[in-house]
Amino acid sequence: MKFSYRWLIVGIGALMTGVGIGAMFSLAIYLTPMAADTGWSRTGISSAMTLDFLVMGIASFAWGTASDRFGARPVVLAGAVLLGTGLVLASRATSLLQFQLTYGVLVGAAAGSFFAPMIATTTAWFEDHRGLAVSLVSAGMGVAPMTISPFASWLTVNYNWHVAMAVIGMTAWILLIPAALLVRPPPRPAEAGLGEAPAGDTRKVGVSAAQAIRSPSFIILALTFFLCCAAHSGPIFHMVSYATLCGIPPLAAVSIYSVEGLAGLGGRLLLGLSADRFGAKPVLVIGLLVQATAIATYLAVGSLDQFYILAAVFGTAYGGVMPLYAVLAREYFGQQVMGTVFGAATMTSSVGMALGPVVGGLVFDTFGAYSWLYIASSAVALAAAAMALAFPPLPQSKLQPA
Repeated sequence: MKFSYRWLIVGIGALMTGVGIGAMFSLAIYLTPMAADTGWSRTGISSAMTLDFLVMGIASFAWGTASDRFGARPVVLAGAVLLGTGLVLASRATSLLQFQLTYGVLVGAAAGSFFAPMIATTTAWFEDHRGLAVSLVSAGMGVAPMTISPFASWLTVNYNWHVAMAVIGMTAWILLIPAALLVRPPPRPAEAGLGEAPAGDTRKVGVSAAQAIRSPSFIILALTFFLCCAAHSGPIFHMVSYATLCGIPPLAAVSIYSVEGLAGLGGRLLLGLSADRFGAKPVLVIGLLVQATAIATYLAVGSLDQFYILAAVFGTAYGGVMPLYAVLAREYFGQQVMGTVFGAATMTSSVGMALGPVVGGLVFDTFGAYSWLYIASSAVALAAAAMALAFPPLPQSKLQPA
């Protein structure tokens, strides 16, 4: 097996995360035409996204554990089949409850099958350039707003939301099922010519999943991930609405979201390379501080060019820090339980992501403005940076339970 096959694994991971997350987030595209066509409330339709996040989090833990035991290929293959099935069934839903169960549960469960297993597989393939490789897999999420969402929008405008959702589901089958069959475990050290594990790298053996999840390092990792996502999910989800309230035309307001996505792609590469050179922890702390500052600065902007500049900074920060949690999980807990550990951490982050949209809606409904959302989100982002500072030095011996 060629050594360069590991970069194909990276490409497959990026494709899967991009299609999976892009398909899920396209609900924002369908929201208005669905409400007009069906008479369902926007709150009811949007609740499917909250279900997506919650189910995706639980599924990430389950899929990650399964990938540790059975390998990534059967996991992502099952997820690819489930993603297309959920979207096709949701496109034919005749009641709000049926839509919530298909889009909110099936699509969320499918989306959770890609990120943690493919990140875990990628870290197994890379000893050098691991930060860059993980960042490239995560970059699929940054590409999604520039690919899947515009495609869904075009289909919705030219046909209808039913057709758009079904076509996205069939596209997921076409792209992801063959890609899943190409996923392979890394070659054994003897086959790869890598020799024995580095001296002192006892983190790779002897640590059970239960020990890892009960350790102080995991608690810090999970809480930091949770706070980080809770901080930026509200500002991201309500960005278009906030910009519109600031006087930005609707089409231009949507483009701000695209700028954030593009900047997030660059941020993943920038912070991933920086983590390889300077270490994941200091780069994570700096990224979280930049995120907190950017969120608070949204209260002071008003013109489109200011929104664009700030969106570039904000996107770089929140996009760039996301893959660093996987790098830290690999460094602290080794490869043997990587799927379980990172899946569990992803579960906590999904809870944080689920809070932002509903809290932002409640804040606006209560105060008629988004100011308190950005103030609170900035404070939570600062708490994430403070939590990240608590990471202990990398272990040189087997972790002990907390």
